[in-house]
Amino acid sequence: MSHQPDSEHFIYLASQSPRRRQLLTQLGVRYEMLLPEAHEDAEALETERAGEKPEDYVQRVTLAKWEAARARLDRWRATSGHTLAPVLCADTTVAVDDDILGKPQDAADAARMLTRLSGRSHRVLTAVVVDGRILVSTSHVEWRTLDDDEIARYVASGEPMGKAGAYAIQSQAAAWTRRMDGSYSGIMGLPLFETAELLKPLGWRF
Repeated sequence: MSHQPDSEHFIYLASQSPRRRQLLTQLGVRYEMLLPEAHEDAEALETERAGEKPEDYVQRVTLAKWEAARARLDRWRATSGHTLAPVLCADTTVAVDDDILGKPQDAADAARMLTRLSGRSHRVLTAVVVDGRILVSTSHVEWRTLDDDEIARYVASGEPMGKAGAYAIQSQAAAWTRRMDGSYSGIMGLPLFETAELLKPLGWRF
């Protein structure tokens, strides 16, 4: 698909994450939201498959979300005359070895994940798709050992809910991070280098 950006060019962002909105603004990319409709079960797309590697999982889920978003845009264009523009979708997963740590189901699940991450290294994988092209950012994060009270306070703050691996790097979890190798923006949820690389062929300049 070919797009010819002009002074009014923009992308559709198929994500509810405020962090991704923040990062796109940082990149200087104008966007409009393309969020799931009431009848869509976006969370079902994140269901893991037995034996699936984290790298395969994050790419499959992100592509599935992008395909759903493109179908949504097609419906909107048919009924409301929405403008054709590139669609961006991203998804982040946290992995310990080959175990996928998704979004916690409840406080106990969040505490379990944080305990698993305590005192060791893990991977943060974020895939980003623009118009069917996908790139994956992989970062490595090492935490110091956490005590039970720290984990309990963080869980009580509500911050872990809705976050892959039950944490956000831009929160107080930064104080636990002994070492980080990779993309800070990727760990936040949208790797800006990879995003820019996907947008450049469509006419964006950075």
